[in-house]
Amino acid sequence: MRISKYISIVLLLVSISSLSQSRGVKIGYIDMEYILEKVPDYAEAKNQLEQKAQKWKQEIEVKKNDIKTLKESLNTEKVLLTKELIEEREEEISFQEKDLLDYQEKRFGARGDLIIQKTLLVKPIQDQIFTAIQDIAETKKYDFIFDKSSDLTMLFAAQRFDISDQVVRILTRIQKREQLSKKQLKDQEAKEAEEDMVDENPAMAERQKILDERKAAREKLLEERKLAIEERKRVAAEKRQKLIDEREAKKNGTVIESNNSEGESKDPNVDENKATNEKELTPEEKRQLVIEERKQKVEERKQALEEKRRKILEEREAAKKTKEEESKVD
Repeated sequence: MRISKYISIVLLLVSISSLSQSRGVKIGYIDMEYILEKVPDYAEAKNQLEQKAQKWKQEIEVKKNDIKTLKESLNTEKVLLTKELIEEREEEISFQEKDLLDYQEKRFGARGDLIIQKTLLVKPIQDQIFTAIQDIAETKKYDFIFDKSSDLTMLFAAQRFDISDQVVRILTRIQKREQLSKKQLKDQEAKEAEEDMVDENPAMAERQKILDERKAAREKLLEERKLAIEERKRVAAEKRQKLIDEREAKKNGTVIESNNSEGESKDPNVDENKATNEKELTPEEKRQLVIEERKQKVEERKQALEEKRRKILEEREAAKKTKEEESKVD
């Protein structure tokens, strides 16, 4: 078996060498175990199989405990039993042990139920995977596609040649398409075309990653600015309320404590009149409040315009780079 394996590898390398002399060879590989773990149907069926295997293990443990009990009982009562009874019990124990070995072989042996059901479980999914691999190979002109998890030893494999995620994506697409409307299907196809373009051009994927990171940073900055604006509004509101309280305190002849951060008056009647006191501000105080509010609105508009301009520039730059990449691919 090992000799035939080496012969196959040598023949494969010879074929690659001969092809590479005439034209560029496109090679990819997959990780079958990784793909199977990503397929929902396989994960669910595997879970059910594991539950069955756990049940079989429990049955084996019960049989082992029964045998252990029989042996302990025989050792305890041996001095009281006749030779014929001892032989009878020993025969029963031997029968139980043989039955246990047969059951273990039936469930977990090389041709047992676990192996058979694993094969039945994997085969239909493997058929789907092989179909997806064939589609990828024909569409993207691959000469060879290997399975990293098979007996063919791969001493080194660059990540850029791994098409496992492409296979998973195709399997996922097939499941999604069955549940989409015509409009949703059209949008999905456009999204798939964009994903395929990224697969073919790793540089574009790297640029897309950079754009996503910039977008996240921009959203974070906007959130921080929003919080800062809300904080300024809160401070302005507190300042306005403090002016109102001071005005009311002067009117009622009370004194506002200088160390009171919330501007609360010692007079208990002050809180009842807060809602109507704003109208009693002096013209200068009202003017100051209006100026503060206008400053806040101007700052908000300025930030909104700046963000809009930045977004337009980034979209233009992204469109320009995409166009350049498309022209390179063509």
